[in-house]
Amino acid sequence: MEYKIAVITGATKGIGKAITKELTMNGYFVVGLARTLPERNHDNLFLFDEKKVVLIKCDVTNEADVSVALNQIKGYGVVDVLINNAGVTSDNFFHKMTSEQWHKVINVNLNALFYITQPIYKMMRENKRGKIINISSVNGQKGQAGQVNYSSSKSGVHGFTMALAQEGARNNVLVNTISPGYTNTEMTQKISPDILCTIKNSIPLTRLAEVEDIANVVSFLVSDRCNYITGANIPVNGGLFIG
Repeated sequence: MEYKIAVITGATKGIGKAITKELTMNGYFVVGLARTLPERNHDNLFLFDEKKVVLIKCDVTNEADVSVALNQIKGYGVVDVLINNAGVTSDNFFHKMTSEQWHKVINVNLNALFYITQPIYKMMRENKRGKIINISSVNGQKGQAGQVNYSSSKSGVHGFTMALAQEGARNNVLVNTISPGYTNTEMTQKISPDILCTIKNSIPLTRLAEVEDIANVVSFLVSDRCNYITGANIPVNGGLFIG
């Protein structure tokens, strides 16, 4: 059976999990990377059918871990799609921010892009085809108080996209960014109801994004319907930032 292979970082939760589900429904075989893996009896693990998905434990900020994971990935065949989804926050006002908070966010959100993307990009370049999608954030576009580290890293993600898109075009490797706004995930579910209400009221569509809203855009970008978009940043933020 012929199938396309997609590698997704941060594949087991939130947006990454929704992307995993969407791509398997579209006929992809997904290799999901995550720092921690769910138990097999975890709810909704039907998404991780071994015929459609393999999960690899990998810390994408650790070059040795990434190297081991890449050797496993090569065993499944040619990588057609890479989704750089893994990301973290460690918020603090800048005058209180520690170097640990700065480096933690930069390492996961930006440095890991180099570690995982370069070897896969080289394979795509040799095969003269491939699609790379980097998940950024609305706060990489508009900034956010208390998130100098996060906003810097997510802004850097799109700079990475634009430069690599120019290099990859000659070998038919398309590179794009998706910048979600506030999304209904475990992280936002921990926000107090009054603050969450304020956030929703600041969004023109007056609701949070659902993870499927982001996964649907990924589905379009990786499809054969999308072969002439590269270097773009697609906002999925409900009108919170219109640039």
